[in-house]
Amino acid sequence: MAQDEVPQDDRPQDSVPARPAPPTGDELAMRRRVSDLEREEVGDVLREAAAEGRLSYGELEDRLETLYASKTYGELVELTADLPNGPRAPGVPAVNPQYSGAMVENGPTINAFMSETKRTGAWLVPQRQEVNAVLGDVTLDYTEAQLPSDVVYVEVKAILADVKIRVPQNAIVHLDSNPILGNVSEQQSGPADPTPSTGTPPTFHIRGTAILSEIKVKRGPRLTKRLGLA
Repeated sequence: MAQDEVPQDDRPQDSVPARPAPPTGDELAMRRRVSDLEREEVGDVLREAAAEGRLSYGELEDRLETLYASKTYGELVELTADLPNGPRAPGVPAVNPQYSGAMVENGPTINAFMSETKRTGAWLVPQRQEVNAVLGDVTLDYTEAQLPSDVVYVEVKAILADVKIRVPQNAIVHLDSNPILGNVSEQQSGPADPTPSTGTPPTFHIRGTAILSEIKVKRGPRLTKRLGLA
């Protein structure tokens, strides 16, 4: 039999290349084009991180330059992957600031922009409270508040603002201050209570960033309360 007459049945068939799998919904989300508004929102996250000391100003400039050249959502995710409050990949939880590794219950963020906000009286206190004040006044009075937890975390960022935090007289206060042309202070208010209180005194972990602002921590009820005028 001639060589060209050899049966072809035993020859391996040419393999057909597999079709690439279609992109998943998560992949499409990361490829999505972003708007100018989304870039500005991420810019705010980066500037806030620099004000908190999470980024140096050199890193801030580099990331802002990359930000305004970004086109997809995935590029924004990469810029803020190591920061809280930035955009996240689908299925990845947000990174919230933690204190000593504790998991805390977040309350609604208090935002005061050219306005005044007060929490006084018997209000229900969340374990973690975040305050952002810009050209505004914020008062948090814990002296009559309901405290479900013995430990409270308060994080304040103030720009050209005035923030007052009033804690119970016997409270334990850990104050972490970061003033930038501003002032963060704890003031004794009113005479010490001669009667020792029963139970565990509440502990407040207060972190304050004051940019051209003043953050004051005071103890005990307001003067009008002590005098019975309110």
